[in-house]
Amino acid sequence: MEDNEIEGYLRTMMADVLNREIYPVIDKLRMAEMDNRRIFRIMSEMVKGLEVMGKLPDSVTIFGSARTKPEDDLYRTARKIGRRFAEEGYAVVTGGGPGLMEAANRGATDGGGESVGLNIVLPEEQEANKYVKTSLSFRYFFIRKVMFVKYAKALVIMPGGFGTMDELFESLTLKQTGKMQRFPIILYNKEYWGGLYDWMRKQMVDNGFIGSEELELFAITDDPEDVVDRVCRYCEAQKEPYMSYVEPDEFNERT
Repeated sequence: MEDNEIEGYLRTMMADVLNREIYPVIDKLRMAEMDNRRIFRIMSEMVKGLEVMGKLPDSVTIFGSARTKPEDDLYRTARKIGRRFAEEGYAVVTGGGPGLMEAANRGATDGGGESVGLNIVLPEEQEANKYVKTSLSFRYFFIRKVMFVKYAKALVIMPGGFGTMDELFESLTLKQTGKMQRFPIILYNKEYWGGLYDWMRKQMVDNGFIGSEELELFAITDDPEDVVDRVCRYCEAQKEPYMSYVEPDEFNERT
């Protein structure tokens, strides 16, 4: 066998060893390093969120569409609701973006209250609206969702799209399963939510997927003052200390 043939064979054998044995190990080590970094980012986001949110006064989280314009009636209503909660001494928490989130933050600012925006880092960057006083940015949706409910005294759900639906049904699931306190979940605008309610009653209840009493996990109203009154009445009836998000050990004690 010629020297160049031996050299070619050795190169082929070395390339095969690298591709089959060495590179996969290197890739696994790189993935493990990335996972470790991700864990620390998750811990950092959680700790920072707890530190900031834990210092706020009693808060109400308001969800709703990012696409609503300032000239829309819904925008004006969300602004009014945000202002009324601020006047009652509540911090107003939103996703920090435009639309109804901006309206609620704007109302909280109008009322001289604490206006909080929990922003999410997206490929197309979403900046916090200008009415946010306390701003947090999250890389991970699930940590942001914990912050929405952990210190909340109530959730107010304005009309919205996929994100709003996600937040609504996840909150209903937490409430249904006892993973969070049974605080008010209030849907504003009967015209918007009525069709969903009818579908849930006809499809989910009639087919036995949920019980009829589970439709009482939320309320629907067209009155902004009713939204605020429901929350105030609920909070007045509670005993301190209060923690909306039930931790696993607390859940075990309750069951």
